[in-house]
Amino acid sequence: MGLSQEFIEFACRQGVLRFGEFVTKAGRLSPYFFNAGLFNDGASLGGLCTFYARAIAGSALPFDMLFGPAYKGIPLVAGTAIALAREGRNVPFCFNRKEPKDHGEGGSLIGAALSGRVLIVDDVISAGTSVRESVELIRAAGAEPCGVVIALDRQERGTGAFSAVQEVEASYGIAVVSVARLTDLVAWLAADPFHAADLDAVRAYRERYGIAP
Repeated sequence: MGLSQEFIEFACRQGVLRFGEFVTKAGRLSPYFFNAGLFNDGASLGGLCTFYARAIAGSALPFDMLFGPAYKGIPLVAGTAIALAREGRNVPFCFNRKEPKDHGEGGSLIGAALSGRVLIVDDVISAGTSVRESVELIRAAGAEPCGVVIALDRQERGTGAFSAVQEVEASYGIAVVSVARLTDLVAWLAADPFHAADLDAVRAYRERYGIAP
């Protein structure tokens, strides 16, 4: 079983990936829902970050440090740095505050100073707002955003013909690495007869909203 298939199975076991009828932020009726916020204990978060570390290693994307956008990116970037260190790659990490601090050390950034090639760690890319803010912070510090790693790429169109991930890659000239994609989810469902109805629903959703192959 490949990394993406292992991750989908893990997410289902944790109740993070569910099937049914769910309304997305775009107002679409989706047959599946992925909520990374439900990786909410030590074991599940540790497992998630191990998948992030494996996806990063498999991508061979060159980077010098990690950055996690507040708020969801904060535990993700710390956990991923720990997972990478356990695999022999010790890298610094940084995250931001939503509101700059005006006392103590001040500023909006916590952790290592942003420098070199910075890999952004986030849960998903919806409208791309979090990535845009992260890119601006990284560049303002004189560092170079080199990519984004996310848990799941829904591979569906935004307001135009491209997905949010494709728009981020085109707008900022950076790679987006995902642990799993909608294509992987369809393959996982197809391999399990128990999910036949879910497979039909997800395929129909992809046909209607998915990006061109």
